[in-house]
Amino acid sequence: MTSPRRLLLVNGPNLNLLGTREPAVYGTATLADVERVTTDAAARRGFEVRAVQSNHEGVLLDEIHAAREDCAGIVINPGGLTHTSVVLRDALAGVGLPVAEVHISDVRAREEFRHHSYVADVALVHVVGEGVAGYETAVARLIDIITGQAEG
Repeated sequence: MTSPRRLLLVNGPNLNLLGTREPAVYGTATLADVERVTTDAAARRGFEVRAVQSNHEGVLLDEIHAAREDCAGIVINPGGLTHTSVVLRDALAGVGLPVAEVHISDVRAREEFRHHSYVADVALVHVVGEGVAGYETAVARLIDIITGQAEG
């Protein structure tokens, strides 16, 4: 069976507020802009994207679990769950799909509590502080891994 040519894009809590939430930190791009950038980047490589955003952890877990059926990888910005959610990390590890972790801001240069990521050890790709353009970087690097084109 061939691998599906679809990525799951997961955006966690509060990312629905992009464009208006702390523009000095996150910029003025909206969640719709994030989804467009991600979808366009994937389409250029022959992939499609299924996007989900939720402020509810269980919804995100269900979507990650469902990705086993029809996705080749996951691009995720867990938002604040990055620093708090073992169950999100376990869901990502449990589905066995390659994962790209994205953060719009440079979390390493922010408050101390943002420096730890529960997702980091299960993600093969980490993109931090590139703004919304970081989603494009994450998609390209993740698809390279999926298609065997990543540099070793």
